[in-house]
Amino acid sequence: MSPTVALLRVDHYEAQLLNERLATLLAPWGGMPAFVKPGQKVLLKPNLLTGSRPGKECVTRPELVAAIARQVRQAGGEPFLGDSPAFGSAKGVAIASGYGSMLEELAIPVVEFRGVRQSTDSPAFQHLRLSREALGADVVINIPKLKSHVQLTLSAGVKNLFGCVPGKMKAWWHLEAGKDRDRFGEMLVETARAIAPALTILDAIIAHEGNGPSNGEPRSLQLLGASTNVFALDQAIASLLGIDWRSVPTLTAAERLQLRYETLHYPLLDVQDCCITDWRLPDRLVPIDFGAPRVLRSTLKHLYIRLIKERFQNYARSSP
Repeated sequence: MSPTVALLRVDHYEAQLLNERLATLLAPWGGMPAFVKPGQKVLLKPNLLTGSRPGKECVTRPELVAAIARQVRQAGGEPFLGDSPAFGSAKGVAIASGYGSMLEELAIPVVEFRGVRQSTDSPAFQHLRLSREALGADVVINIPKLKSHVQLTLSAGVKNLFGCVPGKMKAWWHLEAGKDRDRFGEMLVETARAIAPALTILDAIIAHEGNGPSNGEPRSLQLLGASTNVFALDQAIASLLGIDWRSVPTLTAAERLQLRYETLHYPLLDVQDCCITDWRLPDRLVPIDFGAPRVLRSTLKHLYIRLIKERFQNYARSSP
């Protein structure tokens, strides 16, 4: 059976409109109650890349996350928000990105991800270190921002789940697999399979094109996408943008792992109804480990601070 991908036009982030359009977007599955049952703890996983680029549409818009949280609450679920930015805390980046009033109004807690070893069925990755909070949630709703990406060509549903890898572990992966785009792409696919989001809702009302994930420019596409199959959604979005899937490491990895589909089912707009002919890709692709010196400095600084803190705590405990 072909996976279902729902595509819908939405021209702005006004709260009432988002609530109405989300209901339409999720109607093919029976609405939010098809995913969330009363009492379930629901992780909302937006893209909280950085709080330093306001106005550049680098992160999932808080208005969309708020609309999803309201529908989760209406279904009886208990939403909480989490991510693991490479630099900074989830709460700090969320507040810098305009989430503060929404989090306060809806009383949504923000968690900082902690790592836990997770076994996989992959011969390439016997285990991954992933967020304990994401793996422990009853439901994960993945809420990526559609962006071009200078390392991976495209950032959408699968790439967003790299945020379920605790911050400094991301740096390790950039170094470990940074010389091999195929291996890095496969790691991202296996991470997505391990997290297994129940639902992915893509924010492409205003996307980010060019030299993303943060140095590009906003692009109004007036589109939301959703699927229970994150790989199918990414496949549909690449087609919609006219991107050759062979240029996207996560899509080529999905092909190798038999997660690419001959046909997709579009119950709302067909992908052909939404085609973009002038999406701007990165000016050039850069190596996945391009930030290695910065990453190493940041990681060493982090470890040094933690060591000093632990020694101080040990000294305090041993003092009379």
